[in-house]
Amino acid sequence: MVDSLKKPQFEEVRPGVKSPAEETILTPRFYTTDFEEMANMDISLNEEELQAILEEFRVDYNRHHFVRDEQFQKSWDNISGETRKVFIEFLERSCTAEFSGFLLYKELGRRLKGRNPVLAEIFNLMSRDEARHAGFLNKALSDFNLSLDLGFLTKSRKYTFFKPKFIFYATYLSEKIGYWRYITIFRHLEQHPEHEIYPIFNFFENWCQDENRHGDFFDAVMKSQPQFLNDWKARLWSRFFLLSVFATMYLNDVQRSAFYESLGLDAREYDKHVIKQTNDTAGRVFPIVLDVEHPDFYQRLEKCVTNNEKLSKIASSNAPAPIKLLQKLPHYISNGVELIKMYLIKPIRVDNLAGTVR
Repeated sequence: MVDSLKKPQFEEVRPGVKSPAEETILTPRFYTTDFEEMANMDISLNEEELQAILEEFRVDYNRHHFVRDEQFQKSWDNISGETRKVFIEFLERSCTAEFSGFLLYKELGRRLKGRNPVLAEIFNLMSRDEARHAGFLNKALSDFNLSLDLGFLTKSRKYTFFKPKFIFYATYLSEKIGYWRYITIFRHLEQHPEHEIYPIFNFFENWCQDENRHGDFFDAVMKSQPQFLNDWKARLWSRFFLLSVFATMYLNDVQRSAFYESLGLDAREYDKHVIKQTNDTAGRVFPIVLDVEHPDFYQRLEKCVTNNEKLSKIASSNAPAPIKLLQKLPHYISNGVELIKMYLIKPIRVDNLAGTVR
């Protein structure tokens, strides 16, 4: 009989290599874009800031940071049961997200080389960072007798096409929310070391600075393209991407609240803090931000949480597939209605030059 501590019940493509998680609307995306449009982008309006950011990336502050030390040289059988399961899922999702960034940035660096040299070099250096992150996370999975076949992921995942403007919105928010997620966990565990179940969290302080620098780069690129920020369409798209990122994180994290409990955190309170901080940060570049303090915002998110719980129960039932689809349909519609209502909550206009909201 397999030791349940050492071999959690995950499907494997071969011994020790975990099958990728099923792709859903809530799983990390792999992106591609219009490389020709990106190569032809004129960044002269904000080139001085972009050059300064490039110099920061060249310094490579974390080149010696991601080194496994004696903290990892022990058995992790003490992490067991549901905690072990959700922790492995956390490592997998994080690794997949970082690897997705690596693939996109590496391809952008390759395609832009010789045509837009400043952007090309920055993308290459960011891909370096993301490769380190993904590799470090994948090595952590090996402590639990599993790993991800990243080459297989490259070939098997579906790629979502976004025009450059939308790539900038999405990746900016992904990097900034990553910063706030990592630094919040790090600061919490710094104050409550008794909840530090695994040493990877000790690396989060420096790690999140990579995320922050990446976000600053996308901030600077968008400011070099004022047409991406200064019209009514930009206000609509800013709302859309903010809501998409926040709702996805909230629904994922509440579903995996056992992971946050193992760290001594409440998933909902953690997410509310991260959402508020990311929303405030986005106000430095986006023309609007969401009113996340509106009483309806989290009430409607909680209705989506309830719908998702019902969807999960239906999915695990023994009903025939056509019946399951009919049973799921009202909950899908309800989620859509709630998200639309959240989108229609009056946003907060931002005066980026003054650094104030109005």
